[in-house]
Amino acid sequence: MPMKRLNNITFKNRIIFIFLISTLTPFISLGFISFYTIDSIINNKVESALQSNLQQDLMMLENTLNNLNHVSQQFAYGGNTNKLFEQLGMTQEPYEKLRLVNEIRSELNNITFSNPNIGLLMYYDMDRDLYDFENFRVRGEFKPDNLPILAQYSEITYYGPYLSYNGSINQYVFSIMRKVNLPDQNLYLYIESGRNALKTLFAPQNRKESSRRLLLLDPTGRIAFSEVTDAFSVNSSFPGANPEVKSGYSGGYFWSKEVSNQGWSIVSVVPKTELTQERNRWLLQISGIFFFFLVVALVFAWLLRKMVYRPLKKFHHEINSLIHSNEKEHEEKTNIPEFDYLLYQTRDMKRKIWALYEEIEQKEKRRADLEVEKLLYQINPHFLMNTLDTVHWLAVMNGQKDIDKLVLSLNKLLFYNLGKMGETSTIGDEIEALKEYLQLQQIRYDFQFDVDIEVDEQSLGLPSPRFLLQPMVENALYHGVSDDGYIYVGVALQEDGLIITIQDNGVGMTREMIDELLNDNKEESDQVGMGIGMKYVRRILKSNYGDQSKLQIRSEPGKGTVVTLRLPVAALEAPSTSGGEPQ
Repeated sequence: MPMKRLNNITFKNRIIFIFLISTLTPFISLGFISFYTIDSIINNKVESALQSNLQQDLMMLENTLNNLNHVSQQFAYGGNTNKLFEQLGMTQEPYEKLRLVNEIRSELNNITFSNPNIGLLMYYDMDRDLYDFENFRVRGEFKPDNLPILAQYSEITYYGPYLSYNGSINQYVFSIMRKVNLPDQNLYLYIESGRNALKTLFAPQNRKESSRRLLLLDPTGRIAFSEVTDAFSVNSSFPGANPEVKSGYSGGYFWSKEVSNQGWSIVSVVPKTELTQERNRWLLQISGIFFFFLVVALVFAWLLRKMVYRPLKKFHHEINSLIHSNEKEHEEKTNIPEFDYLLYQTRDMKRKIWALYEEIEQKEKRRADLEVEKLLYQINPHFLMNTLDTVHWLAVMNGQKDIDKLVLSLNKLLFYNLGKMGETSTIGDEIEALKEYLQLQQIRYDFQFDVDIEVDEQSLGLPSPRFLLQPMVENALYHGVSDDGYIYVGVALQEDGLIITIQDNGVGMTREMIDELLNDNKEESDQVGMGIGMKYVRRILKSNYGDQSKLQIRSEPGKGTVVTLRLPVAALEAPSTSGGEPQ
């Protein structure tokens, strides 16, 4: 039923439908492909940008903490400062104490001056809960136990981020506390990052992507710092704590994570709506473009129907006029070159058809004459062979053995050679016909020649083109053999084909004569005297075997000629037919 309805759709509606489908299908397909591509590109672009910014933030933070660690190592392990602290703990002289304190402060100032990324630096006595030798004014009460721990090890602890204790700045900093290697003292070195070390890292108003927020995780996956406390609260476990997982979605945010060498992690968080914002804008744009294309496609479909359907009416009128040969020829045009050309061809076809009708009428008048001629052509060969057969019996009755032998051979040879055109024979039939031909020639010529025929018995039943061997033997006989002549005919079946060899000991040929004979140069081959027979052999080989057969001629003047045929085995194995006895 649906197929029947489809068949009832008019041509003009099919044109509109096919045009819309062919126009909109690529656009819709391209739209879907573009959507997934754009979505992938946008996600990859945002993720790559977040990952790149996160790697830069991680590098900045690691460099800052490594710098703090490097500076703390200078103070904590040996060095001049530790010696000054040991001397300060052992002396009781006020003046000496004052001198040592000034030298320690001088050492600290030198370190601070040579490391601009170092901020507040001081020593903290854990037992007395006191700090000393600070290089900047300390804001409020210093309580290291209240600081957010980023990572903790046996002799060093990383803190941050938090508001600096440095009274001269008001920004987030990171810090470390390292135990100083001094005997009988529980002394720690406290160092904060400097004013410009992390200027943009924890200042959202200075970031280009204002919606990006940062989290810091300790090595256990606990959130040590969060700029998005509503979704990721401090001291809670981060949902993507697995170090193998680099990104994901959680709480309406897309997050991307990088793990530092010390084991803590920095996480960049972006609202999920920001990732889809650009994609939604693209969908709105592509929807508008699709609507525009739909309107344009409908307009062009209507124009196409107008351009195609109207000229078809003219073709319909021209075809209907074919049945009226005397109808006046139309000259209307469609003003479309292609259709005008087809109309011209249709009108020209109309004229030719009626001319053919007239020609057929004339040929029908000659048909009877052609049938009579055909019967005559069929009767003449049978009449000739039947007449020869009568001569044969007359010769037998009168004891004329030579005439009997001659007529019998001629009759067999004519029967074989007058077989149907294109009808195949066998190698055995060819050999028998060749023997009859040679017997006729031995009676005809007044000189003696020997013929040696050697045939592989396995090849006798193989198919062969009719009248293949006689032209080559005839050439050898006419143009190569004289008294005491010798002709050898060999047929051998090999794995790669059937090899037919015809050899004589006649006058031979030059290389130029062989080339002219094989290249089908008509004028020159006629001069050689072998043109007709060899031309027939070449053409029959080409017709039956194409390029699979091979014809070669080897000859030298005064040394005879060797003609070799190579026929393909696959073609020879095809079924063949042979003619029967004459009717």
